[in-house]
Amino acid sequence: MKTKQILFTVAISAITALGVMIGYTKFIQHNNSFAGQQAGMVPSNYKYAGMFDNNLPPGATDFTQPSQAALPAVVHIKTKTNAKQVSNNLPKMPKSPFSDFFNDDIFDQFFGGRGNSYIPEQRASGSGVIISDDGYIVTNNHVVENADELTVTLSNKKSYTAKVIGRDPAYDLAVIKIDASGLPFLLYGNSDDVKIGQWVLAIGYPLNLETTVTAGIVSAKARSLGLNKSTKTNSAVESFIQTDAAVNMGNSGGALINTNGQLIGINSAIASPTGYYSGYSYAIPVNIVKKVVDDMIKYGTVQRAFLGVSYSPDGLSDEQKKANGVMEGNGVFISDVSKGGAAESAGIKKGDFITKINGVPVSSSAEMVEQVSRYKPSDKITVTYERGGKETTTNVTLKNNAGTYDIVKEDDGTMAKLGADFVTLDAKKAKEYGIPGGVVVKKINEGALNDQTRMRDGFIILKVDDKDVKNVEDFKKIIATSKTLTISGFYPGSDGIFDYPITLE
Repeated sequence: MKTKQILFTVAISAITALGVMIGYTKFIQHNNSFAGQQAGMVPSNYKYAGMFDNNLPPGATDFTQPSQAALPAVVHIKTKTNAKQVSNNLPKMPKSPFSDFFNDDIFDQFFGGRGNSYIPEQRASGSGVIISDDGYIVTNNHVVENADELTVTLSNKKSYTAKVIGRDPAYDLAVIKIDASGLPFLLYGNSDDVKIGQWVLAIGYPLNLETTVTAGIVSAKARSLGLNKSTKTNSAVESFIQTDAAVNMGNSGGALINTNGQLIGINSAIASPTGYYSGYSYAIPVNIVKKVVDDMIKYGTVQRAFLGVSYSPDGLSDEQKKANGVMEGNGVFISDVSKGGAAESAGIKKGDFITKINGVPVSSSAEMVEQVSRYKPSDKITVTYERGGKETTTNVTLKNNAGTYDIVKEDDGTMAKLGADFVTLDAKKAKEYGIPGGVVVKKINEGALNDQTRMRDGFIILKVDDKDVKNVEDFKKIIATSKTLTISGFYPGSDGIFDYPITLE
């Protein structure tokens, strides 16, 4: 009888152990999308820390093991931006009445501001997270933006020169790479599983200190602060995890991990009147990070999908609802739909309330944007909306920013350096202006146009170096091989042609 009991006990133990192994393998497969995070692979840093060995200290919450596992995979990023001269060019001025007495260039320097400004060499630092054993690192866009040199230092003091693989200001994320192998790296967690009140750890290099670990709890999810919009980018994606873990300058791009040592966010911002930590910090959810990383490595640029809707700010007052004719309802109120956009094609209309994306409830615009941002153009999703008290679910095929289903090709870098959104001038508008075509500068972001000229949104490009420009493709071909160029065009409603000389480094 005793022998049977012993055999039964052994059998149960074996089955339990097998179940744990299978469950862990499925966990890894479910949570890892980037090719560098192979299914079932446990990095050496986790093994060293004894994670997943079921030997966590008993009693009170202890952060020793997750800290030990994560520290080797968080890096210090130092940036250098070379000194340079920036042109303060105004639109080309007509000949001044003083030309017979003074040189027009001197006149412009005093009264038109044409001269040059000198920007000295700049150095800064931030943090990053290794996400593969062959050297891919995720960080914030604002850490590496405009940097001419990147140096990555590991926790073991080894330093490497890094190159930028891709970056996107709308997400404030970037991927860089160092030439190394066999590196420790962080495993992806699942930010959808993050709960308000759970313990989290922030790891990075604040204030030029060595690696620093701070602890806090998740105090909110899907926070939208309007921070990315201040970078002059369209369609910013913000759905932050809010914590009270201490984060300071230099923590940007570092890791937010759970008590299992898994990456659940990239630390990006703090809420502070002084610029130093004073209560709350914000991290980009890892489920967004995974999508952006995959796109940058595979395509060189983020494949951003658009639903094609405009939505009212969250938290409309009763007076605002009444003034705008907003009916009571749950979800995100749709104030308009883009003509020919994905939503309109699926039957969604102005005045609807979107309540779910792929069955996931959304009660704020940040939650809705986060869900849609996980997909690429041509992906099919389901959208649930309320209209007149009736709930409907429809299939939606997402589009890109240009209103097509195509994958966005990687820019050769020249268009990105200009730092603006360009669209081909509408044929009807071209006819109205009496021109064969052109390119509209829809929105000026960070880049050469902003730094070197005083060009304004809405400028219509007609020529580049005296070569006709009729559409965006013409524009790309002409500027692809140019380091110095002059963009010529006009502003609707203004007389005259304006010239903007630009140098692309």
